[in-house]
Amino acid sequence: MKYRRLGKTELKVSVIGVGTWQFGGEWGKTFTQEEVDAILHQARDLGINFIDTAECYGDHLSESFIGKAIEKERDKWVVATKFGHKFHDKFTRTDEYRPDQVLEQLEGSLRALRTDYIDLYQFHSLGNVAFDQDDLWTMLDKQVQAGKIRHIGISVGKNNDIHQVDSATRVGAKTLQVIYNRLDRQPEEQVFPSAIRQDLGVLARVPLASGYLSGKYRPGTTFGENDVRHRHDPKERDERLELVEKIRREEVPEGVPLARWALAWCLCHPAVTCVIPGCKSPEQVIENAKAVELDMVSDAHPQAWKD
Repeated sequence: MKYRRLGKTELKVSVIGVGTWQFGGEWGKTFTQEEVDAILHQARDLGINFIDTAECYGDHLSESFIGKAIEKERDKWVVATKFGHKFHDKFTRTDEYRPDQVLEQLEGSLRALRTDYIDLYQFHSLGNVAFDQDDLWTMLDKQVQAGKIRHIGISVGKNNDIHQVDSATRVGAKTLQVIYNRLDRQPEEQVFPSAIRQDLGVLARVPLASGYLSGKYRPGTTFGENDVRHRHDPKERDERLELVEKIRREEVPEGVPLARWALAWCLCHPAVTCVIPGCKSPEQVIENAKAVELDMVSDAHPQAWKD
């Protein structure tokens, strides 16, 4: 495994993390505690130390699975979660971003994660009305001072939301989470240059483009009603999968699995600290971790830690 400095947090994180939206049951599979234990234990065995979750991946369900899985080795993990939404049912949430609501969410996350601190607490893909609340950031800073939060981050909902990105340092955020993959390169235009200027750690979410870059799907693929991809426009889905086939033919070296290449591709950008692909099994964790073996992921990365 390789590790990089997560911006101004000075945390040392594995370049491959574990995304855990799937544990909330919205990606076509219901998980058991034993399955989550196996996934996270496999990740630790491979040197992965970063987990990303959220309060609304289920009603703190993903967090609860994680909390039980890592309770005995909490100090070995960098745990990131998010705030701003209340889960009601699959694919049904409401925005809750007043300071009192967020404080309640924070306490709920601490209980679910079975911990007394969260390493990275992230504003979760909300609009500018929610973002431009000085009293929200004041409240969060007080929680940092109290030791319940180590660092604050921003997870932007739109890749062109430069207002929130440019305001990160002002509100005390040290990291940025953004959708970035070979099918969506928009952050390269304005978001990444701003992150580099501010020395923000960058977490690339959806690095496999919702699984379209996994190599498992072809144009015409359909998904079940309990899979969030069922909600994607079929025409757009097929167009994306056709583009994936073109990328596979023209860009991916012969003999290299597409998913492994796609993760390494993200890590080539100098702004990116860590990718956080989802995974449904220990075998997928192993395959994700192999991305670091490709020459594309250089130890000379500008944010890399040297031993």
